[in-house]
Amino acid sequence: MNVVLKRGLLLSAIFALALLQGCATSVKANATQNPAPKEAFASFGRIIVKPAIFRDGYSGDISGLLKINDNIQKDLAGPLENWNKRPANGRTLVIQPVVEEIQFQHGAKRVLLGPLAGSSGVLLRLNVTDAEGNSVARPEFFQRAGAMAAGFVFGVHDNLMLTRVANLASGYVISNYSAAVGGPTGADDKALR
Repeated sequence: MNVVLKRGLLLSAIFALALLQGCATSVKANATQNPAPKEAFASFGRIIVKPAIFRDGYSGDISGLLKINDNIQKDLAGPLENWNKRPANGRTLVIQPVVEEIQFQHGAKRVLLGPLAGSSGVLLRLNVTDAEGNSVARPEFFQRAGAMAAGFVFGVHDNLMLTRVANLASGYVISNYSAAVGGPTGADDKALR
């Protein structure tokens, strides 16, 4: 009986470990700090923010992409209106948000499986160019929602992850308007590749 109990406990521990392996997100960041752009965004007479897209060849959760886009557009609507009231100087800055990678656990999967659905994570990049396509900056932004935290609040944490990554991206644009200063990616050392 004692041997059977030990084997049962060992098998249970191995099974639990296997389940927890699925909890970690595979989405990783490259750095904790973004470098400054080549110049302050105020050097441009017009600033355009395009709708968010997935990187070429990548297919991810469209609802996550749309939430990120909505938050970026909302965050930057007021500043863009003010910035674009200035006299044109013939220079245009184009900002293209690109979701490089996303694992977004939500809906019935999150409610039914809770933490076992796994962690969520997102890596967002802003391709900031002039009108001719010359790169001005390529900052990246990372956020994650841990499986345990997200699982016990039925996906609220997953949705807040999308808001946080959009806020980081918008904050970078706003912070680098007057002076080229860079900004945080949102990643910590555990989130790096």
